[in-house]
Amino acid sequence: MNAISAVSENTAFNVARWRADFPLLAEQVYDKPLVFLDSAASAQKPQSVIDAVSYCYEHEYANIHRGVYWLSQKSTEAYEQARVKVQGFINAASEREIVFTKGTTEAINLVASSYGGSELQAGDEIILSHLEHHANIVPWQLLRQRIGIEIKVAPIDEQGNFLLEEFEKLLSPRTRLVAITHGSNALGTIPPVDDIIRLSHARGALVLLDGAQAVVHGPVDVQALDVDFYAFSGHKLYGPSGIGVLYGKADLLKAMPPYQGGGDMIKSVTFEKTEFADIPGRFEAGTPHIAGAYGLSAAIDYVSAIGMSNIARHEQELLSYATARLQEINSLRLIGTADNKAGIVSFELDGVHAHDIGTILDREGIAVRVGHHCAQPLMERFNITGTVRASFGLYNNKADIDALVAALGAVREIFD
Repeated sequence: MNAISAVSENTAFNVARWRADFPLLAEQVYDKPLVFLDSAASAQKPQSVIDAVSYCYEHEYANIHRGVYWLSQKSTEAYEQARVKVQGFINAASEREIVFTKGTTEAINLVASSYGGSELQAGDEIILSHLEHHANIVPWQLLRQRIGIEIKVAPIDEQGNFLLEEFEKLLSPRTRLVAITHGSNALGTIPPVDDIIRLSHARGALVLLDGAQAVVHGPVDVQALDVDFYAFSGHKLYGPSGIGVLYGKADLLKAMPPYQGGGDMIKSVTFEKTEFADIPGRFEAGTPHIAGAYGLSAAIDYVSAIGMSNIARHEQELLSYATARLQEINSLRLIGTADNKAGIVSFELDGVHAHDIGTILDREGIAVRVGHHCAQPLMERFNITGTVRASFGLYNNKADIDALVAALGAVREIFD
């Protein structure tokens, strides 16, 4: 399996060097160089990740945990080493606190079904926010239908800032869980999660963070945060799709019933009863995405070699540059200008539908996301149906932003 050389956290960020590691970025679209600005939906993959997945299928693939033969042993070892690598990446106390899932969505559903279904009851309260992706709304609504919990919503201001004082007012003796994004996929807003966790714990509530848009943009330390559950996806972290992570404190996971039943999550099965495996195995029923674990491990190696702090600095520079350049465009309105943001800009252009903008940009080789971004309540908060969203990854540069601005200028001329 190919390895990448270690790079010090203090090494100057060289975007051209790292950009060359992503083969798809060399493609052309409609005979134009590809400008990929949709990493918030799913990031492109470096060659080392592609190689890791291929290596699994070419040299070591077999089902895990059950075979005594060499291939099964090698796959099992790699799969469990990926778990250890995730543990180190987010600084969990133990690899037993790392549950592999299909992605952030399944991780949140697991908590809603297992913890929520066993520990919550009618009248208990959960607090969400206006910033949430549907994946952190719908599972709690399904739980409300099942057992009668109540859902409260923490507000944001016109800039998209999370209103901490208003959130604190929502906390009550009935608050059992706070489920908040660690980074808005639609606006880029990063809520004050340290304060949210501190205030929630002071009132006896647990906290789940949707880290899909945060873990890729900077360092995450779940122990320092003291968060109870943390969910993220591999495909946004430059890894494969179909694999994700739920971190949960060990004592919480131990008390939770299985989410699904099947093979590999048991100690023994009879027709009378089943004894379940210890954590994390009890939450990983069936054959998992084995090659995905190889790829996720390689993705963590890749971003760790660059340094998460270096990535964060680079993306903040891009965010500042993009914000200034977009404000030069006549009748363009930025949606979401919070004080603390990740590398995401959302906007609308007066008199032009977002889908029209996206289509025209596509013909120029520029890939952006348009629509409600699976955040319809957030769009309703701003009284809009959708936005154009440009989101940055470690491989983007100022030339990508210049290309976006030039193309938007052409869009403006077409509709003026």
